[in-house]
Amino acid sequence: MTNVPAATRTLRVLRFLAGQPEPVPLDRLAAACDLPRSTAYHLLAAMAAEGFVVHLAEEHRYGLGVAAFEVGSGYSRQAPLARIARRPLARLVDRVGQSAHLAVLHGRDVLYVLEERAPGRPPLVTDVGVRLPAHLTASGRAVLAALTPAQVRVLYPDRDAFTDRTGLGPTSPSALRSLLVDTRRRGHATEEGEVTPGFASVAAAVLDHNGYPVAGLAVTYPGGEGRDGVVDRVDTATVDAVRRTAAELGARLAGR
Repeated sequence: MTNVPAATRTLRVLRFLAGQPEPVPLDRLAAACDLPRSTAYHLLAAMAAEGFVVHLAEEHRYGLGVAAFEVGSGYSRQAPLARIARRPLARLVDRVGQSAHLAVLHGRDVLYVLEERAPGRPPLVTDVGVRLPAHLTASGRAVLAALTPAQVRVLYPDRDAFTDRTGLGPTSPSALRSLLVDTRRRGHATEEGEVTPGFASVAAAVLDHNGYPVAGLAVTYPGGEGRDGVVDRVDTATVDAVRRTAAELGARLAGR
């Protein structure tokens, strides 16, 4: 490995991080990539400075940075998940008459990779490439609920891990745990006014062949508080449509 060019080492680190369900400690990364610890440390520091890696200092772990997504944006237009999801997402929008979107977990954020806007519906904040706190979004909650409790604890070890947009939503690990328990029990996630006042969402996780949540699929509709006093509750048919579409995407990803 000592004679392998630095570019190859960098690509191996990126590939390793991309294959992990959560950020990893330095020692684990160095061992997996066959790098001396000091070499791995300096390489990660350079990659973090360029945005390809993020250092979660309080957790002593490293994960992929947003620049890794930006470089892959060309691929994302052709990626299996986006290509497979586009038509089912369009059918879902036609069926429920509301806008829908697909997001993937990126650290403690969700990153939106596909959006299908319903005709006549107002624009949302969920444009492709936008990042939002996972614990506040229905998509993020659907994904988090499908992770193991240990994985969630790594992402949200204390109150400092929680950000706020509208004054609503969980602000502690215990509050998030309770919310995710309810999400698992229902089989779908919800949020109401926690991302944007006046709007609410319902979401389900897209699971791969190993049962890992690769994305969250959500429909957003007028609801919650703060939009001309209008409160519009999502119906059971919409929830069922979201869950069926998420299951369809998971099956297609698995080649079924």
